[in-house]
Order: sequence, then structure tokens, then C-alpha cells
Amino acid sequence: MKRYVIEREIPGVGGLNREQFKDVAVTSNGALAKLAGKVQWVESFIADDKTFCVYLADNEGLVREHAKLSGFPATKINETRNVIGPMTAIA
Repeated sequence: MKRYVIEREIPGVGGLNREQFKDVAVTSNGALAKLAGKVQWVESFIADDKTFCVYLADNEGLVREHAKLSGFPATKINETRNVIGPMTAIA
């Protein structure tokens, strides 16, 4: 599977409370279930008016289908080419 970073513009998302985030996760998981293992949600980072989500999928079309089913916009979808971190400097 390929790794994608999805930018979602969602005004006010950073101000949601724990219960609202739980509802968001339930909705996203419901959409994932409809795609029968073709898309995996890894994690999401929440900013004031955006989320940055990491997904695994065979292709970008499946990421777009998840966005459609969940109702969460996929403003930008970027396929990642590699992952690096601090340890890359000494490996």
C-alpha cells in the first residue's frame, strides 16, 4: 500500500472537544468499513482549521472515496515517497 498525507480544511476543527473527536473517528471508521480493508487510517494531526491525516491505500482514488463516504473534505492529497526522522542522520 502507498502512504498518503491528506490535508483537510475544516474551519474550527482545533476547537472540537473529546466527544466530538470520538464522533469524527466513528464516522471515519464507518467509511473505512465500507471500503473493506482497501484503505487504512494511520493517524491525524489537528491544527486550528485543518487536519493532516496519514492513510495507507493502493491508490489516490480510494482516499478520495473515503473522503466522499465520510463527508470529510480531502483538500489536498499527497503521496509520500519516503519517511525520514532524526535517526536518518546517523543510520
